Order: sequence, then structure tokens, then C-alpha cells
Amino acid sequence: MTDPGRLIVPALRAAPDGGFGHEAARIADALDLGAGGFIVFGGTVESVRRLTADLLRRAGRPMLIASDLERGAGQQIAGLTQFPPPLALASLGDAAVVRWAGAVTAQEARAVGINWVFAPVSDLDVLPENPIVQTRAFGGDPNRVASLVRTWIEGCQDAGALACAKHFPGHGRTTVDSHIALPVVTDGAGTLRETDLLPFAIAVESGVASVMTAHVAYPALDPTGVPATLSPRIMDELRGRLGFDGLVVSDALIMDGALSGRRESDAAVEAVRAGVDLLLYPNDARRVRDALVQALASGALDPARLEQALGRYERALALATAPTPPVTRGPYDSADALADELVEQGMLRGSAPRLHGPVDLVVVDDDLGGPYPPGPTAWAEKVLGPERVGRYAGGSRVVLAFAEPRAWKGRSGFGSASRDLLASAVAEADLIVLFGHPRLLPELPSDGPVLLAWHRQRLMQEAVGRWLRRRVQQGSV
Repeated sequence: MTDPGRLIVPALRAAPDGGFGHEAARIADALDLGAGGFIVFGGTVESVRRLTADLLRRAGRPMLIASDLERGAGQQIAGLTQFPPPLALASLGDAAVVRWAGAVTAQEARAVGINWVFAPVSDLDVLPENPIVQTRAFGGDPNRVASLVRTWIEGCQDAGALACAKHFPGHGRTTVDSHIALPVVTDGAGTLRETDLLPFAIAVESGVASVMTAHVAYPALDPTGVPATLSPRIMDELRGRLGFDGLVVSDALIMDGALSGRRESDAAVEAVRAGVDLLLYPNDARRVRDALVQALASGALDPARLEQALGRYERALALATAPTPPVTRGPYDSADALADELVEQGMLRGSAPRLHGPVDLVVVDDDLGGPYPPGPTAWAEKVLGPERVGRYAGGSRVVLAFAEPRAWKGRSGFGSASRDLLASAVAEADLIVLFGHPRLLPELPSDGPVLLAWHRQRLMQEAVGRWLRRRVQQGSV
């Protein structure tokens, strides 16, 4: 019988300098366990290329190397292309843009040794209170989202990487972040099947290689109230009703929603028994492997279930390591040009003001805190240059308001501290730039002009910097 270590996909996180040397012990242990692959966070083009080549050399076999690349390979790997979040892409109304984003993401991922892309988000953006989906989704209309999910998957997989529709059966109706606790979706089965499950049904129809489960309870689909990751009934929705026979991977097992009073090792065994094929990002990979071995020995886990999971893994691996097709051109010359287009049409309220330099840039950052710090907020300022920025120098005030969906943040919108800062910052502002969901507009305590920039990523901050440069007149007011 094959060792169940193949079902485990540990995480490797780059150090602040972009290297992975500090992960040497974790890598050695995971390879000794026979891990089926890794999920990679961070790094540079060169460090990730070296890492993936070294992993394959030491393993002596192909592996699935995954990464969260919802906003392009540059979301994780410095030096590769970033794309705006899915909701921003959808706002352009051009499916070719979405296909191009999927294709470029796959091509660049494969070029550094990543062959499994944890995207697209197939959830619906339907609840303003949702703390974790928001701009990560293509929108709230099930048919529109399903169409764009199909387009992104086709772009990605035609370019040579596995796509992953997430988070089944839909994370859009949660008001709790599953990183923190177990969310419960109380909507009826009919509503869920007609709406939230539709993008996943279309993803399956499109030939998506993998699906990621949600650490969310859906009593209408499984009255026991266990998370979807651990639910045989909800897996039957995917395997039976939707007819999916590809690879199912859990969401990260470090998340509290997966555990919900269980030990990680017990949750891992339950997940595999329920129909999950691969176990993503456990805290203790060795203990999880040992628990699977013990479950097999005791009869708690059917060996046939293990062989089924391993068979799906091998099929996915064959697809993930196939030769990559040639690069194709997209509807924009670059992602920068795409970002410029979004910002150019981004006035949420009012018209683009005439600004006088040097500009007084004020940052209100709602994204601080949590185990992983957010990226810097200084990219727009760097594009403007020191000659166009100066506090208290008599120029126009521009408030940069950052509020993105972040793991462990635990809420949508601006927190109380950020609201207090906004109240004082926007009083004399000539422009507010919102790096967040457009529905946060009412939370800005001002009637002045607001420019939508969607996300705090470097791509969008630099696009805002270029937009401001074109509108700043030097000299005093």
C-alpha cells in the first residue's frame, strides 16, 4: 500500500529577504514523509525557481507545487505580473481580460516551477458583511460569475497549470472568517444549489482540475453541522450531483474553521474519509501522516479511499507536468496598462479634481494586524516623487484609504480606529482614493470626490501614482 504521506501538502513561506533557507528542516521532514507537494508563499523569481528545482531534485519525482495566485503570479512572487482582483477585472466587462489574466498567471507560474494555481475564487460577493470574499470574487450574479470562472479556468489550464475552483460549496454567504472560527451558512438547499453552487457546476463542466473545500458549515446540505471539508454529504454534492471526479483539496488546515473543537490529525482523517484527496497546509505534517497510517491500520480509513485519492493525485500530476504551450498576447500591452484603465474610469463620486502640489498624502490603513503583515502603502508616493509630495506645504490633500479582505482580519469594511482616522483626515481632503470594495463608499465620511483603486497591491498603488502625476499642478494654490 502506498504511504499516505502523498496526501499532505505542507506550506513553505519565504523570509523577508525572499529566501527559503529557514525552511530547510520543514522541507527535509516533508520529503521524508513522502509529501505530495508544497504550497509556496512569497519569494522572488530566482528564489522560487531555485526552491522548486531543489525540491524536485531531492524528491526524485514530480510533485504538485501550488500557490495562491488569485491576482497573478506576482501576488506571491516578486518580479512576476500582478493583476487587479477578480471583481476589478469583471468590472471591465471583457471576458478576454479574464482569460488573459488566467493564461499569464499560469505561464509565469510554470516558468518558476509552480504547476498548481489556487484560483479562481468561485464564491459569490453577495453579503456586505462578508469579511473574506469581497473583491476576490468576480461578482454577485451567479450566471456572470460562472461565466468568468469558466473563462479564467480555460485561460489558466490552456496555458499549462492546474486551476482550482474555491471554496466549495461557496464562501460568499458567510459573516465569519473561517481562519478564525467555523462560519455557518443558514440559507436553504434550494437557494444554495441555484446560486452559490452554479459557478462550481460550470467549473466542473469546464474541466477544472481541482476544487478546494470551504471550512464552512451548511446545515441545509448537511444537518450534522460539520464543515464542508469534513462532510461526506457535501462531498456527494460535488462528486454525485455535479459529477466531479478530479482532485479535491482542503482549504488550509491551520484555519480554525477546519478544526472546530477537533485535533488537526483527527480533522485530517475525517476529511479524507469524507472524500477530500489532499490535505493542505497542516501545522504538523508528521502527526497528520501518522494519524492516517493509524486510521488505515485500525480500519477507520478504508484503503480503497486512499487508493482513490492517490489515483486522482497521479492524474492531476500528469496534467500539471505536461509541456507548456507558447505564450499568447492579451488585450492589453501590460498589466500596468490594465491598471491604468481601471483607475482612469474609477471615479466613484464626483469628477477628477485639479490638484496642486506638493500633495499632502495621508494614509489610513485598515489592514494592519494579523499574523502576516500587509504590503507597504508607499508605492503611489514613490511614483509621484519627492518633488510632488510635501506635508503641510499648501498643496492638495489626498487621502489613501486601504481596506482589503485579509485572512484573520475578521470583518468587512473599516474598523472603529480607521473610521476615527478617516473622520479627521477627510475633512479637508480634495480627493479620497479607496483601495477596497466600491461598496465601502458610504463608510467614507465625506461628500468629496472618491477614486476607486480596488486593492492595496503595488500594481494599483503605482497606477494611482501615475494618475495623480498627470493631475498635479506644481506650485502653490
